[in-house]
Amino acid sequence: MTQRALSVLTTPPPLPSGTLRIVPLGGLGEVGRNMAVFEIEGKLLVVDCGVLFPEETQPGVDLILPDFSYLEGRIQDILAVVLTHGHEDHIGAVPYLLRHRRDIPLVGSQLTLALVEAKLAEHRITPVLRVVEEGQVLDFGPFQTEFVAVNHSIPDALAVFIRTAGGTVLHTGDFKMDQLPLDGRITDLRHFARLGEEGVDLFMADSTNADVPGFTTAEKEIGPTLDRLFGQARKRIIVASFSSHVHRVQQVLDAAHQHGRKVAFVGRSMVRNMGIAAKLGYLDVPPGILVDMKAIDDIPDHRLVLMSTGSQGEPMAALSRMANGDHRVQVGEGDTVILASSLIPGNENAVFRVINGLLKLGANVIHKGMAKVHVSGHAAAGELLYCYNIVEPLNAMPVHGETRHLIANGNLALETGMEPDSVILADNGTVVDLKGGAAKIVGQVEVGFVYVDGSSVGEITDVDLKDRRILGEEGFISVITVVNRSTGKVVTGPEIHARGVAEDDAVFDDIIPKINAALEEAILAKPDHTAHQLQQVIRRVIGTWVSRKLRRKPMIIPVVLEA
Repeated sequence: MTQRALSVLTTPPPLPSGTLRIVPLGGLGEVGRNMAVFEIEGKLLVVDCGVLFPEETQPGVDLILPDFSYLEGRIQDILAVVLTHGHEDHIGAVPYLLRHRRDIPLVGSQLTLALVEAKLAEHRITPVLRVVEEGQVLDFGPFQTEFVAVNHSIPDALAVFIRTAGGTVLHTGDFKMDQLPLDGRITDLRHFARLGEEGVDLFMADSTNADVPGFTTAEKEIGPTLDRLFGQARKRIIVASFSSHVHRVQQVLDAAHQHGRKVAFVGRSMVRNMGIAAKLGYLDVPPGILVDMKAIDDIPDHRLVLMSTGSQGEPMAALSRMANGDHRVQVGEGDTVILASSLIPGNENAVFRVINGLLKLGANVIHKGMAKVHVSGHAAAGELLYCYNIVEPLNAMPVHGETRHLIANGNLALETGMEPDSVILADNGTVVDLKGGAAKIVGQVEVGFVYVDGSSVGEITDVDLKDRRILGEEGFISVITVVNRSTGKVVTGPEIHARGVAEDDAVFDDIIPKINAALEEAILAKPDHTAHQLQQVIRRVIGTWVSRKLRRKPMIIPVVLEA
């Protein structure tokens, strides 16, 4: 059977000399916050450092970071952070890691590092950057890294091959095998084959589409669909996509140019990222096609395209605000909105809310389920099988994906003839040691969620989020009571105030005598009751009554004062 992550938390043993240790801190069992730590001879190499976007069960949270606690006391041992590509789920947490040490070298392609540098500027951090290209080899202490061109939904993506005394690792990052990419840069399978001939001890492959049969559709197939939709549209066209999807924006620009439309970028990250891509030559902008948002009112509706953020239903993104009617772009009857992206798991409800809001405003909404307006940037099962057969790794450790994706990827490895014991299905925090061609799970370190909430980082806990959910779903009740210990009587109150529980506070009139009786009984039975114990008495009485009478479980805040 495959090696699976240990269900019981066990502390890994000290790392033996000549052994390579791999610890994923994010990206396993989830689509986001990708980060893996490699260690040998007391030195660390980090691959990717991304964020995870919150779900509806995490109200108020802006971002979720990898748990850096494993690196406590070891930050100075990090020789470099290798970034495979410029998507937020791979680079978004870099500013938070660099808060611990600003001079950690960041290694990646030209576009990847340009996007990171712009992000770090917002955090007032000047990074140490090392730009690399495919085929380049760099040494970082006991690690030798070699970079391989891979195709993805953003230009300049790289896989990384890591050579150490403990063994070799090929980490694909996110990739697919589009044979006709817009930029002509394909996944370099010849390079993969050469590394396979050298010997790949551990293959860490992108799992996101491992449960999708066949091959991922080519990006260029979206062009004819956009051309058709642009030709049919009679008013404004709004296209929503990821702010880093250069290839998708390129096709929108081409379609707009073909149909005589101007394009305005909407959303701060879209403006920033496309400006960088154009400056570096990754985005070919037809002359005169771009207009500033300030000028869109002067352009006829049938001559305008808005390229917007918000394809995942993010509450503060441009498209969500348009759907809610609180954006300067007022969506109206006859406008065409194209959602040119996939649904990240967990975002479905938010996206459907945006779609419904746009439809109510009279827009014609086109999404992936209706037309070919999006193709994935991740390798499907057929492509992964090709890679396993080309690379012929001794061991496989699927990465980047939910549990179902990791298992599907592991099953593909088994289908190609790999031994079950050489396929590792890990969780975040699973510790894997590699030596002599053998990879083995040796322990588990605790890895939690680190929430970014406004200006606070890591201060919000799961308990806080539970309280927020209760407040949002069940409401809030405060009970203020003044007691006299010497007489054992309630002097004032209880005053009950509720929000989100009942339409009228008068509904609580029936429970007030019961609260008084319970308090007086408790004080007489035990005069030295603490204020906290008396508060618990109130909480039990009113909690039981509200649950039975109103069928709710609100947050209850009792306050007991002494006269």
